Parts: sequence; C-alpha cells; structure tokens
Amino acid sequence: MPVADYKTYCKMLDNALKNHFAYPGVNTTSMITANAALAAFAEKKSDGIIQVSSGGGEFASGLGIKNSAIGAISMADHIHRMAENYDVYIAIHTDHCPPKKLNSFLIPLIDETENRRSKGLPNLFNSHMFDGSVLPLNENMDMAVTLLERCAKSEIVLEVEAGVVGGEEDGVNTEGTPAEKLYTTSDDMVEVYRKLSAVKGARYMFAATFGNVHGVYKPGNVKLKPEILRKGQEAVVKKHGEEARFFLVFHGGSGSSKGEIKETLQYGVIKMNIDTDTQYAFSRPIFGHMVKNYDGVLKIDGEIGNKKVYDPRSYLKLAERGMTERLMQACDDLESTGRTLFR
Repeated sequence: MPVADYKTYCKMLDNALKNHFAYPGVNTTSMITANAALAAFAEKKSDGIIQVSSGGGEFASGLGIKNSAIGAISMADHIHRMAENYDVYIAIHTDHCPPKKLNSFLIPLIDETENRRSKGLPNLFNSHMFDGSVLPLNENMDMAVTLLERCAKSEIVLEVEAGVVGGEEDGVNTEGTPAEKLYTTSDDMVEVYRKLSAVKGARYMFAATFGNVHGVYKPGNVKLKPEILRKGQEAVVKKHGEEARFFLVFHGGSGSSKGEIKETLQYGVIKMNIDTDTQYAFSRPIFGHMVKNYDGVLKIDGEIGNKKVYDPRSYLKLAERGMTERLMQACDDLESTGRTLFR
C-alpha cells in the first residue's frame, strides 16, 4: 500500500484517539532501519509512523554530502517505494526541528512537497515537527502558527512542542534544565490550543512534556507525571469544548514502564517516539556477531579472515531483525497491534 494520503493519515490519528492507543513513531537513519520499521509494522498489522530527524537526514546523505534535507528526502523516497509492498498504512514524519534549523531542514522539505504537489504528485511527507520549546511560549507559538498555515495549504500535519524534554538526542542536550521546565502547565496547553486553533482546518499534534527525558535511565531516575496530560486536556476541554482535545505525542519514552505508557494512552497520546531502544536493538546483534566471529572478521596472525562474516550483509541482517523485533514489542505496548485501517 502506498504511503498514507492526508485523508487516511487523519483517519489514523482519529482512530488512535478514539480507541486509546498510539502509533510508534520510529526514528530511522538509513534504508536498513527504514526496512526494519516497515517489516515490524507489517508483521504486527499495525499502521505506523516512520521518522527522520535532521541528524538522521544528514547521516543518510553520507559523509560526502552531509545535508540533512537531501538525506531526509532520499529516505522518504525509499520509504514510499518500499511501503507499496506492505498491507499497512505508513506515514512519514520528520522529528525535532529547532528554530535554528528551520531554513536548512524543515523549510526545504516543505518546499519539496509543494513542488511535488504542483506537478500532481503525492506529498513526500505527511507531517513535520517544529520544536520551538527553546523559545518563550508566545514566540514558539507565533512561529508555529506561521508554519501551520503553510503546512495546512499542502495537507501536512504539524507537530509542535511546549516545555522541554530532558536528556540528549540528535546532538541537542538539555541536561541541567530546571525541573519546572520539564512539565507543561495546563495554562500552557490552553494557550497552545488558542493559538493553533486560529488556523482553520489545520491538523496538528502536540508534544506536551510531563517529565519525559530522551535516552534510557535506571529506574527511579526519571520522574514522569502523566497526570499533567490529564489535567491539561481537562482544562482545554472545559474552556473550548470536546473538539479541542489534543492529539498528544510522548517524547523520550524509551525505558518507560508499560503502566506509564498505558496511562498516557488514556489521556490522548496517539504517538510515542521510539529511538534509543531501537538503536540498542540494532547495535546489539552486531556486537554479538563481532565477538562470536572475531577471528573471521579480523585479519590477525597472518590469517586472511572469513569473508562470510565480515561481509556487512551478514551482520546488518541481524541488526535489521533486532530492530524489527523491538519495534514489534512497541506496537504491543502501545496497543496498535492488529489495528491497521488497511483492508
């Protein structure tokens, strides 16, 4: 099935909100990791969201190019081609884009989709994330509104964030952020709705923060407060009605307990980003292969090694499968398994 069109993507999001489940939003950096994600969604009969960050796009473009937008476009083209071979719906999303990378990453990608639409071609991307959380809320939302207006014209969903996700990801380090900044207030959520709802007919997702942190930490080190999402949703609905309820995104979810994940689903989380856990699931089989076959991988003591075990395909197949299996677990945890809208 081709990548979901705008109407189908909206149905996916509506279905998740109505039935209290979420889609894994899995970050990818190469054809191999994208293939792993596609296989996982297909095996679990789950629709899903495949993501590319600016760092992932830069990596995908290669050391000789190092251009995040070109790499992301290449990744999206690959996903479009491969998705046609699976019986689930896939949406293509770009992850965290801070204000300083708008002109080098997000704007060129919106340009690319607009160019395609002018030629009668389908959208390259279904949605993008603008992360203005480093800015004061009013500046963040002013920029978000401008982007949302443009995205809406091309049937692109925009994800925004208010509050700071702690930890480090993709070269952005927020460690040391004051604790109060890690929690979005109910007043913030009401203001986000007020600003974004002014763009009539636009669709958006909101990454509210509730203590979530990028990376994996030992139990007890991360203090999640999912009730913040519940209280924020209640405040928005009380002021603006049930139709104001947010489609929420859970960032920094790696290492979260099933109970914490389950609770957020009841409060409107319809996407949870997966990156750290799938990175480990990809890398661990490679390490195992190298340790097991060290005498074949290395040309030591005058030996010639064993081409069968230093051929990159031998260990990258294991890595792809490892990532697929971890993402299949995420589908189960987020309760998207078996819920594809594809018929």
